[in-house]
Parts: sequence; structure tokens; C-alpha cells
Amino acid sequence: MLQFHVDMKLLFDARYIRTNHHDGISRFSAELAASLFRITPVVFLIHDVNQLTKLPDNCDYLIIHKPTSIKEPLTSLILNRYKPDVVFSPMQTMGSFGRRFKLILTLHDMIYYKFRTPPKYFNPIIRFGWWLYHLTYIPQRITLNSADMVATVSETSKQSILGAKLTKRQVIVIPNAPQDLTDQLTVPLSNKSEPINIVYMGSFLEYKNVETLIKATKYLKNHTLHLLSGITPNRMAELDSLRPKGAKVVFHNGVTDQEYANILADRSVLVMASRDEGYGLPVAEALAMGVPTVVSDIPIFHEVAGDGALYFNPDSAQDLANKIKSLSDDKLRQNLIKQGSKHISQYDWDKSARKLLSAIKSSLLQ
Repeated sequence: MLQFHVDMKLLFDARYIRTNHHDGISRFSAELAASLFRITPVVFLIHDVNQLTKLPDNCDYLIIHKPTSIKEPLTSLILNRYKPDVVFSPMQTMGSFGRRFKLILTLHDMIYYKFRTPPKYFNPIIRFGWWLYHLTYIPQRITLNSADMVATVSETSKQSILGAKLTKRQVIVIPNAPQDLTDQLTVPLSNKSEPINIVYMGSFLEYKNVETLIKATKYLKNHTLHLLSGITPNRMAELDSLRPKGAKVVFHNGVTDQEYANILADRSVLVMASRDEGYGLPVAEALAMGVPTVVSDIPIFHEVAGDGALYFNPDSAQDLANKIKSLSDDKLRQNLIKQGSKHISQYDWDKSARKLLSAIKSSLLQ
């Protein structure tokens, strides 16, 4: 179903939305799409009708190829026939050749220029192309300069993009924001006593530095480390081989939003040992829920958490363990929760949608 409205023909590329469990790009797409739908007419670009279950009811949509299709370089030629004024993509794979509309591409971070291991769910050919693409800035510069505007999800990422001179286009920040996990709870939130559960939500790629989390359990015999995300058997075996003797580590291999919320609510501390991030959505979700948070001492986490988290050296499992142990101090823990809730309140999907719409109207449609 496709229906454009007369004031502005806006297409939102929702093809990155997963139909089972969200990853970071998928959740960013779905949440921003829902908020944008509430404030302006928009048509969603999908490749699978099942993606409509993650989009607003009764929305307008257009079905085309997958982002990984060989047709992707020709996407703009396909979209020209629908005469959009603006197309927003939450990624940067969309081909811009021959386009007759304004285009906003999104670069979430520059992580893969430092850590070039591609996502394992890509086929081998795409994985090889991904690796080649990130060997130099030149392809990214060509891609981003082919758009009219570039979006990213944090001020930290914006400064990285500008520092690398990746684009001559205007770079705007459309911040990520936490979902309200309290809606998913079926158990009471228990954050009034010392945490005994250490919770990690995220992938197991190199830059996530999950190894440090596992090594820290050597000093945390009274705690249980919960690794929530889906994981391949080989990677699980690799990480499990690092488990200290007697340490309690649980591989959940994927959880629902409800299970995620309930685990966080159960005397937990959210931890991330990343060496780099574009935003760090699990950190934001924990802060918004009122769960104490301990994260690696990198710029993006200071942006997202402010004074609402404890920071540790990502190369030191002992430092991580000490920070977690310090949460036994009730006064420290409750102050951390208070500061975290206050800081994260500035991030809101409706604010992000309004910022995107304002940028479109003020900079692209003049």
C-alpha cells in the first residue's frame, strides 16, 4: 500500500527492521519510525510484509528489494518513479545514482574502521566486501558525499566523522533513545539492595570486549554473569573457555524484551566493556529503568550516562570487579541510579523524530 500526501513526500527506509529480535539498527529504525509517524505523513520502505508488525498500524508502505540485494546500487532509480521529496535511510547502503530527491544517509559510528570483523550473519561475499570497504575512508567519503545530509546517533560519533573528514555534507545528530522496559516487567524492580546479577546485552564482536567481563568473574564469586544475546556455538565455546574456576556465567543465547526486563529488574547491574560504541543502547535502557550501570571509560558512555554510571579501565578485569563490588554501598548505588535517571531523560524518541523533521524542513526543502 502506498499513499503520498501533498505537503511533503517522505520515504523512510525501514528495511533494516528485524522481524524476530531487534539489533541496534533495527530498534533505531522501528522506534524512530513510530515517532516520526505520529508527527508527519510518511511512507515506509520495506522488503518483507512481516516487517509491518514492527511498524505503526495502518501505515503506508512500499515493498522493494532487501538492502543486501544486488539491486541496492540502483535503489534511487527505483524510487524515482514514486517522486518522493526526501528519503531517509538509517544506514548508508542505499544507492544514490540518478536520484531525483533529497537523501539523508546515516552513519552510526566508525567502529569498523578500527575493528574490521563484519557481522557473522552476512554471507561470505558481503563479509569480504564489508572488510574491503573499511580498509580506507575513500569509499565511505564517496558514499556520504552522494547524499544531501548525513545523520548519526551521538555527538561522539559526529566528532569522529568530522575528525576523519568523512563528508562535506551537514552532519546532524538524531540521538538514539531507550525503550521503556518497565512496560515489559512481570516482576517488581529490585534495586534497593546490592546487585548479585551482572547483565550484558549486546553482540560478541571483538570490540565489545566480553572477555573482560568473563575474566572479572574471578573476583566476583557471589555474582552471576548473564550474557543475554544470541551467540554461535563456536563463540560460546571460545568465551566459556575463559571462565574462571567456580565462576557463575550463564549464556542465555537470546531473550525476549520481557525476559530482558525481568532479568535487569532482579538485583542486577548492567555492564559493558566496549572499546568503542556509536551509542550503547543497553546502557540507556538500564539507566531509564533505574538499574545501576558500570561501563568502560570511553567518551560515548560519558555522553550517554554522565554521572549516572561507574567507569572502569576496559583492560582491567580487576577494576571492573572493584566497581561492581562498590555498589554494595547503598548511598553510592542510589545516588548513581538517581543521576542516571536524570541524565537519560534528555533522550527521547519523539525529540529525535522532531529533530529529524526540523532538519528536513529547514535544510533540505528550502
